[in-house]
Amino acid sequence: MKPVVLAGGSGSRLWPKSRAALPKQFLRLTSDLTMLQDTIERLSGSDAEQPIVICNDAHRFLVAEQLRQQDIAHGGILLEPMGRNTAPAIALAALHALKNDEDPVLLILAADHLINDAPEFHRAIKQAELLASQGKLVTFGIVPDSAHTGYGYIKRGAGVEAVEVGFDVASFVEKPDLATAQQYVDSGEYYWNSGMFMFKASRYLEELEKYAPEMLTICKKAIATEAPDLEFVRVDADVFADCPDDSIDYAVMEKTDSACVVPLDAGWSDVGSWSSLWETAKEKDENNNVVIGDAILDGVSNSYVNSEQRLISVVGLDNVVVVETKDAVLVSHKDKVQDIKNVVNKLKAESRPEWQFHREVFRPWGSYDSIDNGERFQVKRITVKPGEKLSVQMHHHRAEHWIVVSGTAKVTNGEETLLLSENQSTYIPVGVVHALENPGRIPLELIEVQSGTYLGEDDIVRFSDRYGRVAAK
Repeated sequence: MKPVVLAGGSGSRLWPKSRAALPKQFLRLTSDLTMLQDTIERLSGSDAEQPIVICNDAHRFLVAEQLRQQDIAHGGILLEPMGRNTAPAIALAALHALKNDEDPVLLILAADHLINDAPEFHRAIKQAELLASQGKLVTFGIVPDSAHTGYGYIKRGAGVEAVEVGFDVASFVEKPDLATAQQYVDSGEYYWNSGMFMFKASRYLEELEKYAPEMLTICKKAIATEAPDLEFVRVDADVFADCPDDSIDYAVMEKTDSACVVPLDAGWSDVGSWSSLWETAKEKDENNNVVIGDAILDGVSNSYVNSEQRLISVVGLDNVVVVETKDAVLVSHKDKVQDIKNVVNKLKAESRPEWQFHREVFRPWGSYDSIDNGERFQVKRITVKPGEKLSVQMHHHRAEHWIVVSGTAKVTNGEETLLLSENQSTYIPVGVVHALENPGRIPLELIEVQSGTYLGEDDIVRFSDRYGRVAAK
């Protein structure tokens, strides 16, 4: 059994924590691990092989670093040149898996789901594996504990004799209104659609060829020339750009006559909103509040308060969400958190950076935190991991002062190379080719003061880069 972890998506409903450059699957929201790390860790104790992880190109170093932190070996990090939904992503994974294995059973998982009961999850996996080995396309149906209107539903059909608990799929149902959802729950014949699946790689491709042949043809062409890049696998972007955009539900599962459902009652949530984080939190105070970080509440109940850096005080409110980050604060009624995506869309339409980036931005070499800015200047705190190096680059519009706070910096400044230690500094004039490296064994911390007519991140001309961020000529 080979897990395939889908790590795409923007998680816009969890803004301001989740942003395009650092979406929810890479955040620590439900434990001390990120959601991606949790997804893979909960497979411990099953017979799962090394996972294939699918992500978009912009997140490749986040995936690699988070797997490295947990010492997780993988079966490939596939890079989607652009998002085309789950059906093509899974097709790429199936084609990639068939190149390295005879015909593995694939366990399709989202990287941003919460499952509290791992043993029950393993039990359901074993049931599904029996069906998948017989050529079935299995989906996991969540046993509902409420009439939820935010999920699609699966109606079960006749029982399948091959397993203890498993059913043919009678139908997939779109998100219902509340009254209909209540009827579904009361009947005991419906499950929430989890978006998790299991099937043989060959069987999925057979059904895709039957119901979405154009998609399969394009995926085959795109991955035929798959090119390794460090520990990543790239597919042909020009070919993949023409691929239809469709989910596995619409493209295959709702059409195939081989669909089965295995019930799962394991404390599952798709963590799709701040209210779901409130619902699934294990610890609430005496007034039913979830409080994370530095906060003082007075006369507050049934609320979610999350402070990243500053003190939050909330007085006399019920049923609210308050989330603070270094550069943004969200205040919402708990029943309206689904509308946060409207805020994100406005930020994007106005070209404000807060929809995409946090104040602290992570890079493969470390991170930078924009701690101050004004007209014609910007101040950043830069952290470079031991042994890492920024690209050899230059700027057309800005000069930079670098002051080392801790560690040792190896600096290329035009024709000069020098070592700087604590309290030493250097000046990089406009147009001078330069580079920054940490040759030491501890993190390098420095303050960068930029000054000039334009300070945007796109004023970087790279000449060489160990992370493959220089386009081939």
